[in-house]
Amino acid sequence: MAPVLLIPAIVVALYILIYYNFIQGRQCKSEQRLRGRTVIVTGGNVGIGKMTALDMAKRGARVILACRNKETAEAAAHDIRRLSGNNEVLFMKLDLASIASIRSFCKTFLDSEPRLDILINNAGLTAKGKTEDGFNMVFGVNHLGHFLLTHLLLDRLKQCTPSRIVVLASNAHKMGRINFKNLNPAGETWLEIFRTYSDSKLANVLFARELANRLQGTEVTCYAVHPGVVHTNLGRNFPSWLQVPLFPFLWLFLRTSMDGAQTSIYCSVEEDIEQYSGRYFNNCRVEQVPPHARDDAVAKKLWEVSEDLLGLNK
Repeated sequence: MAPVLLIPAIVVALYILIYYNFIQGRQCKSEQRLRGRTVIVTGGNVGIGKMTALDMAKRGARVILACRNKETAEAAAHDIRRLSGNNEVLFMKLDLASIASIRSFCKTFLDSEPRLDILINNAGLTAKGKTEDGFNMVFGVNHLGHFLLTHLLLDRLKQCTPSRIVVLASNAHKMGRINFKNLNPAGETWLEIFRTYSDSKLANVLFARELANRLQGTEVTCYAVHPGVVHTNLGRNFPSWLQVPLFPFLWLFLRTSMDGAQTSIYCSVEEDIEQYSGRYFNNCRVEQVPPHARDDAVAKKLWEVSEDLLGLNK
């Protein structure tokens, strides 16, 4: 009987060794408190966003969960209040696939909340189709939605300096390309969706870079982050034939949402990283990106094109 039990024990021990040494990643060690500060986390109802919001609440911040789904967001807010002992956690409706919803959220927030100290642009998706305003769903939510949200909240961030903006990017940016002739693909095939996802993550990295250039001297800093390969609901729109065979792999060999949140948390609270504003962080460390992800000319043009697409120049 003993040899039979020994085999699974060895397998479990080996898995623990692999996870904590090769999968988990570095942890944010900062003990910074955030009492009196306000944090917005987009997509704070599930996955990395929820774990990031939980950490912010444990540090004493007032946390706004900016989410599309009211039911899951209110449940998440309840969980976070219970786990953190912080009652200043609330839901505000935000649909990043709708310009009208983004503007409505910002008006509600600015009318009711006097502070904004940390904006965490966490939400993201892979999905077919178009946004309410006719943009490719992936590019529209992952880049354009957060671009507009940040634009509308920037003055409040400037009033509450030192303040920070954290943009959830991905190592997928390495495969991305910004094709200004085709920023709005149909997004109907999964191959096209995966390509557009990589493009949107490159846009996140370039956005943080150009934003940092424009914010020099304001004491508002921004950071693009890679959460690692995390088991979240990002693939919730994948076809079932793809989800079923992937599930065991995802469950065993991907980071948990809490581990995936560590670099977002680090860039939100770590002291003395202001000199790295606009840079890309992975595993709680600044990391060099490929040349096409640090092209200032492309970053500037993407900013200007984004303004035009969103009607910000009118």
